[in-house]
Amino acid sequence: MSVIRQSAGFFLRLLCLLLVTTAGVFILLSFSPIDPIKAYIGSDLLNVPPEQYPLIAARWGIDQPLWMRFWLWFSQIIQGDFGYSMLYNMPVIDVIRERAGPSFILLFSAWMFSGVIGVVMGLVAGRYLNRWPDRIISTLSYLLASLPTFWVGLLLLSLFSVTLHWAPICCAWPMGSSAETATLSQRFSHLILPMIALGLLGTGNIALHTRAKVAEVMGSEFIHFAKAQGDKGWAMMLFHVLRHAITPALCLQFASIGELLGGSLLAEKVFAYPGLGQATVDAGLRGDIPLLMGIVVFSTILIFFGNSISNGLLRRINKGILRDS
Repeated sequence: MSVIRQSAGFFLRLLCLLLVTTAGVFILLSFSPIDPIKAYIGSDLLNVPPEQYPLIAARWGIDQPLWMRFWLWFSQIIQGDFGYSMLYNMPVIDVIRERAGPSFILLFSAWMFSGVIGVVMGLVAGRYLNRWPDRIISTLSYLLASLPTFWVGLLLLSLFSVTLHWAPICCAWPMGSSAETATLSQRFSHLILPMIALGLLGTGNIALHTRAKVAEVMGSEFIHFAKAQGDKGWAMMLFHVLRHAITPALCLQFASIGELLGGSLLAEKVFAYPGLGQATVDAGLRGDIPLLMGIVVFSTILIFFGNSISNGLLRRINKGILRDS
């Protein structure tokens, strides 16, 4: 019964979050200078007589009050109807399904990159606390945490693609290829630079968080007991310290999914990577409101699941602390 109650509470919180988030974005877009009719007509705007505007507005329900328009739209997405993308000339759900694959690969690769590199940097900094490795890693971590993603992406492109020719300059696969014909090595070669540019976004925070936790664990009683038993060096770090320091870093890592999603907007645009980030920027520039709202829903669900996993890990840590105390 508790599982059913927890599941019901989980989906109720998700529904409330979707309702509040989409309502806020819907209101902001309603007051923005984007005209959905003009965005839909595009280059044929001069060929449409002005008297057709009220007819189109009535057909789309734009002449309805704001709350009515939002409720009609929200009731449709609950049923799985996200509308039609004017930019890609296909249903929004199909655009998301087509673009989500490359975005998931990029986000997961960047997520793993930032986690592994950040934990290793934090472990080394905590091992040599207040010594020169710690000072170098801490300074580098603060620097990485403050660098904008688009600047890092442009720097990587200029150095490794334009100057050294070590990596492709854009896209997720070679020109003239497709997702079906591109080989694994071709995909990886096009993924490496955007993965690094996006992954560095969270590496500094993970490293600093892990460093602080490692320093705390190194001063604990059970580490002194392990040293008394003869454990020392990196064997002690890997088998005793890392086990206690990595779980809080994982919590921060799952909570950073929203930050990675925001960074992917710029990273995908810089590298012309065909994912949801680039689609979001294009939809905003071209006034494709249905696609924007669909991506907002998708991103909200993804961030909610990431935060839920993070909260679950924190609860497990707290229970372990209370049990050991």
